[in-house]
Amino acid sequence: MHQYQIPVWKEAPFIRIILPLMAGIFFQWNMPLGKQSIFYLLIFFSASFFLFYYLSLSVRFRFRFFQTGLILALIFLMGMLITWNCDLRNHNNWYGNNVVLKDKLVVLINEPLIEKENSFKTIALVKQVVTNKEVKSVKGRMLLYFKKESGVVNLHYGDLILINKPFQTINKSGNPGEFDNQRYQSFLQIYHQIYLSAADYVKLPLQEYSRIDQFIFSLKDYTIHVLQKYFKEVKTLGIAEALLIGYKYDLDKDLVQAYSNTGVVHIIAISGLHLGLIYMVLLWLFNCIPVVNKSNILKSISVVSCLWIFSLLTGASASVLRSAVMFTCIIIGKVFQKTSSIYNSLAASAFILLCYNPYFLWDVGFQLSYLAIIGIIWLQKPILHLLLVKSFLPQKIWEMTAITIAAQIVTFPICLFYFHQFPNLFLLTNLMAVPLSTIILFAEIGLVCFSWFSFLGKYLAIITEQLILLLNGVIEFLNKIPFSVTKNIYSDEYSTIFLYGIVIFFIYGLMLKNKTHLKAAFFFVTIFSAVQSAANYKIQHQKKLVVYQFPHKQSIDFIFQNQFYFFGDSNLNMKSKRQIYYLKDKKDFLSGLQIETNKAVFYDKKIMILSANEQYAAGSEKLQLDFLILSKNAHVSIARILQFAQPTLIVMDASNSFWKISKWKKECDSLHQQYYSIPERGAFVCTIP
Repeated sequence: MHQYQIPVWKEAPFIRIILPLMAGIFFQWNMPLGKQSIFYLLIFFSASFFLFYYLSLSVRFRFRFFQTGLILALIFLMGMLITWNCDLRNHNNWYGNNVVLKDKLVVLINEPLIEKENSFKTIALVKQVVTNKEVKSVKGRMLLYFKKESGVVNLHYGDLILINKPFQTINKSGNPGEFDNQRYQSFLQIYHQIYLSAADYVKLPLQEYSRIDQFIFSLKDYTIHVLQKYFKEVKTLGIAEALLIGYKYDLDKDLVQAYSNTGVVHIIAISGLHLGLIYMVLLWLFNCIPVVNKSNILKSISVVSCLWIFSLLTGASASVLRSAVMFTCIIIGKVFQKTSSIYNSLAASAFILLCYNPYFLWDVGFQLSYLAIIGIIWLQKPILHLLLVKSFLPQKIWEMTAITIAAQIVTFPICLFYFHQFPNLFLLTNLMAVPLSTIILFAEIGLVCFSWFSFLGKYLAIITEQLILLLNGVIEFLNKIPFSVTKNIYSDEYSTIFLYGIVIFFIYGLMLKNKTHLKAAFFFVTIFSAVQSAANYKIQHQKKLVVYQFPHKQSIDFIFQNQFYFFGDSNLNMKSKRQIYYLKDKKDFLSGLQIETNKAVFYDKKIMILSANEQYAAGSEKLQLDFLILSKNAHVSIARILQFAQPTLIVMDASNSFWKISKWKKECDSLHQQYYSIPERGAFVCTIP
């Protein structure tokens, strides 16, 4: 007899709740509605839901799907309402709705200052707006950058300062393919920043701080102090700090890239892996303590408290919070002797986190963390059963291999979307790096706990340092292997969806031996292949002129197919900017490009580039130009330019000063000349047919 299998959405009812909640959050972010409109819709669907019960039983049974639709609609609207409420700009007491140009701000330094190359950075809570007539209580967050001066070292978490300088809006960088800091900060409810010197603020004699936050920051400072005391080598210190508490400001960029290329960057980005390891150790530890192990409630409270302290210590990233909430749900279930589907626990933790902060939905760590866990739960056992291993050590290796493959299968489509590369050696590097990093993690915990005992601390530090050097050496060696990573892989939203269609239907087709699922998988393969072919055709036929936005720098690319010719200042980090065009080769000569000194002809486009050290004498006829690019505060006026050239568009790049661009803009307006200001509008991209 065929055994009936309960569908996963019935075993895990939170799955049916989390999906419409996510849809509501996504809808509100992209097509926001006002609070009043959302409330009207909530009232309508709530009334419809209750009126449904006044119908006869037969009618209710016949139209039961209508009742389900009403419930889903209410959860959808709840997601919209949560998202609206979490956006501080919608509240009357947000500081941005109460400040005019001459007002002063009282802000609370909300975290210890972080030293940057030319400044100190921190996040501040805006507490009050001080006007000539009154003091208004407000709320909101902003970034503060302090000029490196002697007085800055006296600023700490909890200090209140009075700022008498206008804030600036956080703008997009404007470069294609570059990290969108404006969007990232907006998800943190930060929309403004201020650069301060000593004359721009006054430290107030008052302090406000949370004792819990103070304890967490003190513990974090102590941990960093211990690690910096024992580890002097930069690469070793950076990995030690990142692996233990997620402190990333001392990481070597080339080393991080090596970890990323080999597929083990999750090791140094505090994730659920770390919390899971600590959870197992805490269970063992509290089971060994005589007083605690006799009380399930006391043991559970102790484990949960330690997990949450560690989560807050590491910065409370979305992936760590996911694990903390999930382990908390599991522990509470054990206390009350309730067990549920692991999928239900996952969905419940996601529901709680999204209700707390709906913007986690766009957090890469949040997405990868849940997908990796789903992959492990779904595929680890089927993969494990493909090969029967009886010996202890090979069996453990095969178990770890199965976990790695399962997580990679489910996460690789979204990894391609975000990073456009695939680590070909991910299996080898994870088999070596994960056990090694686990030993390092516990060695570091031991070092921090016993650093007061100088003899033991010294030898723990030596062991830990050698292990980190071994880990770094392995990663750097594997990264140097040819073809260790496949780069410049095209992926967009649609190809990612089609890839997941292939993965899901193909795996279900194999597991259930269902031809319909396999046919659906091949259907998605066909669509995916068509999307990739169209993308490759577009890349192979692209011709673009791109003037990037780099403050005080000149940077211009002439792009043909996947090749480019660069004109501008050297030593610029252009990798992320060019990635969107899938460029591979830099050329000294480019097809269709004729360039001489400051003049260029790129196919049918005529371009001139004028800089401060270049002059042009007027000829007998005006030079017909498509684009005139002004760089480095060129010593020309627009009126002078129009005497010898007639450009269709004048492009003012980011190497010019703001006052110079402002002057040129006024001249262009008076002379009815079209212009494009890169510092204001972002990179200039011209696609040539």
